[in-house]
Amino acid sequence: MVSSVSHSCRVTPSRQELHLPIGFGGCPSAFPSRRGARVLCPAVRPGVFSAALRSAVAGTAADMRRCGGTPWALEVAVLVTSACLAGVCGDEFSILRSPQSVVFRDGSWPIPGERIPDVAALSMGFSVEDDLPWPGLAAGDLFHRPRATVLVTVKGVDKLTLPVKGISYPIENAVPFSLDSVANAIHTLFSEETPVVLQLAPSEERVYMVGKANSVFEDLSVTLRQLRNRLFQDNSILSSLPLNSLSRNNEVDLLFLSELQVLHDIASLLSRHKHLAKDHSPDLYSLELAGLEEVGKRYGEDSQQFKDASQILVDSLQKFADEMFNLYSGNAVVEVVAVKTFNSPLTRKTRSILQSSESETENPYNLAYPYNYNYSVIFNIILWMMIGLALAVIVISYNLWNMDPGYDSIIYRMTNQKIRMD
Repeated sequence: MVSSVSHSCRVTPSRQELHLPIGFGGCPSAFPSRRGARVLCPAVRPGVFSAALRSAVAGTAADMRRCGGTPWALEVAVLVTSACLAGVCGDEFSILRSPQSVVFRDGSWPIPGERIPDVAALSMGFSVEDDLPWPGLAAGDLFHRPRATVLVTVKGVDKLTLPVKGISYPIENAVPFSLDSVANAIHTLFSEETPVVLQLAPSEERVYMVGKANSVFEDLSVTLRQLRNRLFQDNSILSSLPLNSLSRNNEVDLLFLSELQVLHDIASLLSRHKHLAKDHSPDLYSLELAGLEEVGKRYGEDSQQFKDASQILVDSLQKFADEMFNLYSGNAVVEVVAVKTFNSPLTRKTRSILQSSESETENPYNLAYPYNYNYSVIFNIILWMMIGLALAVIVISYNLWNMDPGYDSIIYRMTNQKIRMD
């Protein structure tokens, strides 16, 4: 008789019993099916897990009916697993547009949230410190890298109804990230050329521009006051965008619409400088949109305003992706990260220096500080250069000391001839 989810119903001695151990965070870590196949946790392969789980539940429920049990426990297990699946891998990383030189495989491989900047760096041809064991990004054309990468982060929703031609991957452990490492690599390698680097979060009034971005986006609205004034101008998106249930008189709705105005203005301003999209230096655009999250907090996620805002955002993102892709002649990667809420990253606890005692030190064993990974290369260069210079000085000094003035030096021979002539 089944009394809880973790109990089992043994059908025959040769039949494997059903057991649902609860793992980390209430997630079933394994599910033996009728034929003994182990189905992995949904955080590993959500699509495969769902199919295998349905097959295992259907077969085991029939066995439980034959042994006198009821399959209600299996239904509870399916609900628990579905909740775990939505909680662990609910956020989404999508590729809207990409050139042929960058190959993204179609699959359900989850990507760690902290490795999204590494995906952007590798797709642009830059190297990363740690290897990325993620099969979603394949090896593309090394000699034809994209001229631009556009990454849009949408907060407040874990999934967007994107077009079928895009590729989406679940995000595992969605922690806050930034593309500062990619921006620094572009600024270091292409400092003498004309790269365009723009990082913008309109709702937080946070902006970072490098290279030609300062001149291209000089008229871009970045503060909340500028965004509000931009919306009520003649050529704003309010004249062509269907608002449906959204209102022009609500501050939350205006914040959401102002972020869409920023997307439109970026593509519009860049179209005036098309020569920058054809140079050899790569460009980077990182945008963070939080207006949809505020709409959800204001009206609720089941409200008509939130549904209309989600649909408007999807249409605007697709239009923005197509415009940026066409401006770079089909040689740009446009990515979207949909995150419900960011998880708090693991931080090391620190204490004030005033609270530490004299006996407790930060380095009680007098250990050396960790070296950089380029230390061995620099050490060998300096070491062998010093050895080579030292040997050269010794050889030159020895030859000068033992030089025969009458045989080895033309100066002394010329002097001797002049003496004989006189």
